[in-house]
Amino acid sequence: MKFELLDRYLLDGAPPKADVVKTLLAGRADVPAAAPFYEGMRMLGARTPDLTLLALRLVLAGKRADDESVVELRILSERARAGDRSARQGYLRLLGDSDGE
Repeated sequence: MKFELLDRYLLDGAPPKADVVKTLLAGRADVPAAAPFYEGMRMLGARTPDLTLLALRLVLAGKRADDESVVELRILSERARAGDRSARQGYLRLLGDSDGE
């Protein structure tokens, strides 16, 4: 699966969250563990917390969205948004995309 739009939002802060949520809801992945996240996004729309999007991204990568993983991905996401190239690579590695960008 490819998640360029979600990754771009989580790593760069763009496009706007409302667009990301709308696109994700329109093209829901058939991953049972993702259903609660999609339901929350449906109810909250653009007010969906970034932590929800981070947890969804983990689940869509086939990973567990436990507290430790979500926090680690959040830290990497925040560092990447601040321009830390190694954090971008760490984000992709954590998700199992060792090829990078």
